[in-house]
Amino acid sequence: MAPFRGRTDAYQDASSYHGRGMMVRCPVYDDHLICLLPTDHDGDCVDGGLAAPLRALVRDNPHYALGISTSVPLPATAQAYDQARHALAVAGHTPERVADYHGRPPLAGLLPRRQALAWARAFLEPIRAAPRLTLDITSLALNFPRSGVARLLDVSRNTVTAHLKRAQDALGLNLQDPRSRAELALALAINDLPPPDDNAIAEHVATPSVDSLLSTEAAITWAHAFLHPLQPGTDRTVHQTLRAWIEAGTDAQRTAQTLGISRTTVRAHLHTAEQLLKRSLQTPGPGTHDLVNAFRITDRAP
Repeated sequence: MAPFRGRTDAYQDASSYHGRGMMVRCPVYDDHLICLLPTDHDGDCVDGGLAAPLRALVRDNPHYALGISTSVPLPATAQAYDQARHALAVAGHTPERVADYHGRPPLAGLLPRRQALAWARAFLEPIRAAPRLTLDITSLALNFPRSGVARLLDVSRNTVTAHLKRAQDALGLNLQDPRSRAELALALAINDLPPPDDNAIAEHVATPSVDSLLSTEAAITWAHAFLHPLQPGTDRTVHQTLRAWIEAGTDAQRTAQTLGISRTTVRAHLHTAEQLLKRSLQTPGPGTHDLVNAFRITDRAP
């Protein structure tokens, strides 16, 4: 999959299909196109009627950028979208304006499965009886702006706000706080993983704290690897800006006031961090959740 930033009329037909490929307008971001490209039997991307023209469009127009996910099965399209969105954030800051996704295993899958699932189920218990729309809106709002969620589900923004308030009241969270958002996203990700084997499910597992889960060796290794690009040979001001940005609720203006720098400088540091971490940070989503969790883990690690 390849989110593509460009004009929607640059290359399209009435049905959105192009040979074996497909291009559709992103339902959330007006300047994004989502392109599905087929792969051959070895997993390599084939032209599909779209790959070559997309690269040519990006090459010839400095306002276009292309982010490319790894090859995934069709049911994992949502995962591919997240990967391509991260790659697109990186692509916008490279001379070629094209980037492939190079990610690490997600944190949720590295935690001890039975203990992690026990925590996630206990964490999410207060909203299990909520209407399906509340659950859908809450999950989507962790990855997209509220206006985008409203557009995606064809509801009003006030409806989105009301359902989010119901969820955060039930969970006792402030969903404006990136740390609360990251914790909820982690619980949902763990809950979506395949369950352990039947015998493991039958065993009683005491519900651990999230901090004990994030203190495991696997979590610490993941966090150090995630943050490593910010350390060697880089300006510490980028690291300091990211810390302050999280503390300020990912508000660039408040971050600038805290650090005594301009908002433009904050944005520049965030762009640099996106390049180094290969994650999208300036739109709601997994990139910010990963950053919050990595800081939380390393702050507690020996």
